[in-house]
Amino acid sequence: MADFFKDALLVLFRIATILPLLLIITLFMGKRAIGELPVFDFLIVLTIGAVVGADIADPGIEHLPTVVAILGIAVLQRLVAKWKLSSRKFGKLVTFEPTIVIQDGKLLRGNMKKIHYSIDNVLQMLREKNVFDISEVETAVIEANGSLSVLKQSQKNTVTREDMGFSRQIASIAYPVVMEGKIYHSVLEKFQVDQDWLLNQLAAQNIPGPESVFLATINHQLQLHISLKEEETSKLQPIIH
Repeated sequence: MADFFKDALLVLFRIATILPLLLIITLFMGKRAIGELPVFDFLIVLTIGAVVGADIADPGIEHLPTVVAILGIAVLQRLVAKWKLSSRKFGKLVTFEPTIVIQDGKLLRGNMKKIHYSIDNVLQMLREKNVFDISEVETAVIEANGSLSVLKQSQKNTVTREDMGFSRQIASIAYPVVMEGKIYHSVLEKFQVDQDWLLNQLAAQNIPGPESVFLATINHQLQLHISLKEEETSKLQPIIH
C-alpha cells in the first residue's frame, strides 16, 4: 500500500512539473505549430505525447531524461521551422504539396485518390465553407495542412439579389444523385423523377451510363451537375507553395 501511494504521488508530481513545461515549450514553438499542424509539426506533437505519456504512466521511468527529450524535440522543431523558411526545397521535402480537387465545378478523381480523400470528405469541407452546390466552385485546393481553400465562380461573387432590390429566394442545395456509379433512388424520388429521366439526362450529355459518373448532383431546378471518373487533369497548372 505504501508503494502504491508513493507511485501515485510521483505521478502527480510529474504531471505538475510536465504540464507547465509543455506550456512553455508550446509557446516556444510558436502559434504556427498548434494552429496549422503541417505534417512535421504533427509528428512532433505525437512524439511529445508519447514521451510525456510514458513518463507519467510509468513511475519507473527516470523523470530527468524525459525533460531533456522534450527540450530536444522543441529545439529540433524550431530548427526545422527555420530551415523551411530559408530553403523552399527543404520545406517541400517535409510537407505535403497543395492538391487541386475541384476545377470548373468538376471533382478530380485522380487527384483525390492520390491524397486519399473521398467524395464525402470534400463535400463536407465545402459545406464548412458555406458551399452547398459544387457547380459554384471554380477551383478548390487541399492545402498542405489538410484544409480546403475554395475559389468560387466569378458570377457567384458578384452583386447579390438583395443588393439589386429583388426579393430574397431560398438558396439552392444540390444533392448527390450518383456517387461512384451508384444511383441514389431516394434522391430521385425526392425530386419526383425516375431512373429513366436520369439516364436520358446523361445520354443528352453523351455519357453512356452512371458507371462513368464519379459524382452527379441535382438541385431544385432539376439541373444535373456531373463529374466524370476520368476528368482531364493534365492541363492543370501546379500550385506553387
